[in-house]
Amino acid sequence: MIVGCLALNSSFEPLTMVPLRRALRLVIDGKAEIVEADLDSLVHSARFAYPRPVVIRLTKFIHVPRRFRRQVTNTFLFARDHYTCQYCGRRSNQLRHREALTRDHVVPLSRGGLNTWNNVVTACSSCNTRKSNHLPDECGMHLQHPPVEPHFVHLSWAVRRLTPAQAKYIRMFYGPDVLHQIEALESRVPAAPAAPAVPAAPRAARAARKG
Repeated sequence: MIVGCLALNSSFEPLTMVPLRRALRLVIDGKAEIVEADLDSLVHSARFAYPRPVVIRLTKFIHVPRRFRRQVTNTFLFARDHYTCQYCGRRSNQLRHREALTRDHVVPLSRGGLNTWNNVVTACSSCNTRKSNHLPDECGMHLQHPPVEPHFVHLSWAVRRLTPAQAKYIRMFYGPDVLHQIEALESRVPAAPAAPAVPAAPRAARAARKG
């Protein structure tokens, strides 16, 4: 079942998922056009019937910062770390009864650490308890991967569920590697570490930005 509609910028850059009602309102108001639709399902308004939109494209380009600092939340933190404890390497489905994934500050808050992407990792409750307010090296613990601030593309889409028609535009704009990483996060399957930079946008998209 399609749970949302993918909204594209006028440059075909994927922006976000919007509810069906919001997507239809944008189309009716002339602010967007339907790019992909479910032709077997019609949505009726007061005067018209539209195929259920799957992907819409804004008619006017809106500027989106290429990088921003999203507040750290456990949802995105766990997705960034592939739902894996960064100390013992166990995934969420390998934890014992009453264990859970938690947020750990590499440099504890009590010792001047900050609640930032570069200082937080996913840790199982057992490892978090063992580490307590120590530095990893002080208690013989080592990180699987150093914490880094993920690119906004991975954060924005880490917990989405994309249909094949919607995934096509992620692949077209950001490349197959980014799509693979997002799909891996969706299915909670480990993927190769993300590259520090997102692949450049297609030439046509870059030209659209300048227009």
